[in-house]
Amino acid sequence: MTAPTRDKTSTRRRFLKAAAAGAAAAVAAPAIAQTQGPISMRWQSTWPSKDIFHEYALDYAKKVNDMTGGDLKIDVLPAGAVVPAFGLLDAVSKGVLDGGHGVLVYHYGKQTALALWGSGPGFGMDANMLLSWHKYGGGKELLAKLYASIGANVVSFPYGPMPTQPLGWFKKPMAKVEDFQGLKYRTVGISIDVFTAMGAAVNALPGGEIVSAMDRGLLEAAEFNNASSDRALGFADVSKICMLQSYHQNAEQFEITFNKTKFDGLPEKMRAIIANAVEAASADMSMKAIDRYSQDYADLQTKDNVKFYKTPDAILKKQLEIYDEVVRKKAAENPLFKEILQSQLAFAKRTTQWEQDTVVNRRMAYDHYWGANGAAKKI
Repeated sequence: MTAPTRDKTSTRRRFLKAAAAGAAAAVAAPAIAQTQGPISMRWQSTWPSKDIFHEYALDYAKKVNDMTGGDLKIDVLPAGAVVPAFGLLDAVSKGVLDGGHGVLVYHYGKQTALALWGSGPGFGMDANMLLSWHKYGGGKELLAKLYASIGANVVSFPYGPMPTQPLGWFKKPMAKVEDFQGLKYRTVGISIDVFTAMGAAVNALPGGEIVSAMDRGLLEAAEFNNASSDRALGFADVSKICMLQSYHQNAEQFEITFNKTKFDGLPEKMRAIIANAVEAASADMSMKAIDRYSQDYADLQTKDNVKFYKTPDAILKKQLEIYDEVVRKKAAENPLFKEILQSQLAFAKRTTQWEQDTVVNRRMAYDHYWGANGAAKKI
């Protein structure tokens, strides 16, 4: 009778010992995880640190860092810190950088079809509508196919719709198409082909190098993006004439890229946070742009003595005609270019019809409240 009692006691002791060991392991597991620390990523933007575009990159990184509670920490360096601005795609693809912030048209030399995400008139769409095509009209799948075709090991998130970009900065107002003949002009993407066909001698330079090139006479004119970037980069120091409105980059947006191997290795929850942070940053960028661009537009006129002119309709019409010729040729040479082009055209036909029929022209309201001379109406 005594032996079975000893066996029961021994079994009970072994069970309690095993349970205690399991509890200790459970307590130790979080401690081990904590000692491993957060996941760190080194990024680079394609913008100088003083440009509002670099600020947008920092804004996105902060959103991800905050939303993950510090479990993922993205550190963003300015253009040139690791690689030149135009070398970002290769650096992210090869894992030299974990990610980056730029624009798709900067990869034009890799595959011309990448410029269809923002370089051109957007077939009447604005940048937000082009982003709608990307998310809901098949663009996302086409971009993944496009990157795979050039062996780019990246995950891409287009975001941040940009307002229509100016024709650029000039020594004198541009009055007619012929004024482009022989003009040393900076642009990027498909716009290189468009302005070359208009007679310009085009030089594609990153944003941070434009003003220096104009100051040294290597460029006579240049376009970049918006009043805040242009003012911060010093365009008003080398030119006092800016031509507003153009079709050359009417529907551009930014691009956030991750090294695909690094991205795929993240926990599913973290990947979801990254994707949702993109859309949060996109909305925030749009709101910040309205506030900052409008203020710097006013300051360029009142503090920097810049004169703004609307680009003549004859130049705008010529841009559209030449753009059609350029993309028609590229579509004939590049099946992927053609596939993306046809997808955009189909989406644009439906959405621009809806927009033109639905959205009221705000010019009447502006004139009603502010008048032709900008004088406020008393209410």
